Amino acid sequence: MRAKKEFEDTAAWFHVLDPQHQERVLHDVTKTSYRADALIERKGERAQSWLGVGSGLVKVSVSTADGKTASLTGVPAGGWIGEGSLLKREIRKYDVVALRDCTVFRVPETTFNWLLDSSIAFNRYLLHQLNERVAQFIGKAEYDRLLAPDARVARCIAELFNPLLYPGKSMRLDITQEEIGYLARISRQRTNQALRVLEQAGLLRVEYGAVKVLDLEGLRTYGGM
Repeated sequence: MRAKKEFEDTAAWFHVLDPQHQERVLHDVTKTSYRADALIERKGERAQSWLGVGSGLVKVSVSTADGKTASLTGVPAGGWIGEGSLLKREIRKYDVVALRDCTVFRVPETTFNWLLDSSIAFNRYLLHQLNERVAQFIGKAEYDRLLAPDARVARCIAELFNPLLYPGKSMRLDITQEEIGYLARISRQRTNQALRVLEQAGLLRVEYGAVKVLDLEGLRTYGGM
């Protein structure tokens, strides 16, 4: 029952389904726990499930043969990823790695496709999610190239509170300065400086191992653009 409640709290899309679809999903979904730095899904392997973060924080990243790694995005609790690979029936083009201890739910490919074939509500939800995902990555590409580090940290934090992609119930996120720096692709020292600037501006409050957002819209627009 505890796992069932955690899943229902994690999967906002579950609540748009009718009882028949909910029953099938609850029967098929699985849950796995991971330690920090564990590899959850590997680039180059065929996607076989839709992934939902039940607790903790994961990163989506790509790496090269010589060991260089680029972070694409972070996914906090409540976020679901990997629908694109399932829709295109292709191998994953990125690694999914635990930034901290986390739990991950998996909806099997067969169940995912069954929902696509039989639930209009699920299709509508997925369409909105895909549209939001495209907007997120366009915005990230833009601010990574044009914004100063303070603004990049502001946007990085703001995107973790996207109400559609990551529909959490709190404006407090368990995340360290090191993790923010990794996702924003700047040093930990520079991240610390940026967080102090944003805190002085009244946009957030830095807590031990966490960030409390005070002005989400201010973070989204910080630095212009």
